[in-house]
Amino acid sequence: MTAYVYVSLKKTVLDPQGKTIQSALNKMGYKGLESVRQGKYFEITLDGGLTREHAQAEIERIAREVLTNPVIEEFRFSLAD
Repeated sequence: MTAYVYVSLKKTVLDPQGKTIQSALNKMGYKGLESVRQGKYFEITLDGGLTREHAQAEIERIAREVLTNPVIEEFRFSLAD
């Protein structure tokens, strides 16, 4: 089983790196960009010893306790067999 974890800044948090990327894309001639927000992506491969429910709980715990700063970031994840 593989977990796909996406971490991004909360909407209320300023994203200077996203603004820099947006500015660079505009200067490169890309049109129609309203905003750019950057984040982090993790692929975590789990061994076969966990049920789907336990895997979901473990990934949620890892994301909450290790992969994100809960003050400024949020996460979402999905599991695939």
